[in-house]
Amino acid sequence: MRGAENEIVPSFFFFDIEQRLAPDHPLRIIKALIDPVLKRMSPSFDEMYSWTGRPSIPPEYLLRALVLQTLYSIRSERLLMEEIEFHLGYRWFVGLRADEPVWDATVFSKNRERLLGQDVARLFFEEIRRIIDESGVASDEHFSVDGTQLEAWASLKSFRVKDEHGAEKTDDDPGNPTVDFKGEKRRNATHQSRTDPDSRLYRKGKGKEAKLSYLGHVLIDNRNGLVLQAEVRRVSGTAEREAGLAMVEAERRWQNAQAKRFTLGADRGFDEHGFVAGLRQRHVTPHIAMREDRRSALDERTRRHEGYALSQRKRKRVEEVFGWGKTIGLLRKLRHRGLRLVNWIFELTMGVYNLVRLKNLGVLATST
Repeated sequence: MRGAENEIVPSFFFFDIEQRLAPDHPLRIIKALIDPVLKRMSPSFDEMYSWTGRPSIPPEYLLRALVLQTLYSIRSERLLMEEIEFHLGYRWFVGLRADEPVWDATVFSKNRERLLGQDVARLFFEEIRRIIDESGVASDEHFSVDGTQLEAWASLKSFRVKDEHGAEKTDDDPGNPTVDFKGEKRRNATHQSRTDPDSRLYRKGKGKEAKLSYLGHVLIDNRNGLVLQAEVRRVSGTAEREAGLAMVEAERRWQNAQAKRFTLGADRGFDEHGFVAGLRQRHVTPHIAMREDRRSALDERTRRHEGYALSQRKRKRVEEVFGWGKTIGLLRKLRHRGLRLVNWIFELTMGVYNLVRLKNLGVLATST
């Protein structure tokens, strides 16, 4: 017998939101990991806000919402607010009651400068790093480093000559003018994007299309592929190697182990005499893939060891980080402009990636 369609009428229900979430739901584990992190960050949040005036949206709510946006690839903050409005599990994760209204998407825009000024993403990343250190799931002496292209949120039409000011637009479509740059030699030294001045023209390889981009860099451990250092830099021919040395130094400061010997795996782009010499000066053994088009900076002393071959296998795990960040974390095409903000989003995304890895590694039992 065909069932009758029931008319939806206003009703009142009493239930616990947490009971609506499956016992083994991934958000339960992520929330158990992130809540202690936010609790330790609370003193920093106190310094960001005045003790008088109208109460603001708690920064813990904002950060949990941004974690949700990264986990579920929600493309905009406005859509994020719509998802939280209708999804009970998202409400529970953020900290909202079932009948509590969500805030407007412009709250993120208004609070972004405050969160940027206090470098909340870096604090968030470092607190997750402390969980990694306490759990002992990451190696403290074997690492890999690499960089990846992050396409900027800027059109090639905005890439103009730097000293071109106030040119009158005569195009029939001022909002999206026709720009003919055929035959024009455009270089980062002479041109700059008007939309995102910090971005630079970058080509992944020969025959590839040049795009306005940034370079995202990470240093991972070779045991479980956890991100231990992360940063974004402007595009340059030496950015990857400079970032590699900077992250090695940052890792030494973090571990407070200046004389401890590390190994560092990397691809052929790092096989350069200056970079290898810089690693050796820092007591780091370079396990770098050899270049085939010229004399390598490595010698047989390094390549003959079994650890070199192992590092070459393990270093490829960095591609898992970039793949997750671009596919899930929405880093393939950036949604923000300016080096400072792009770096903030990149660090936050890498912190969320570490949360997912910690969940998969079963760290919750040891962290609690």
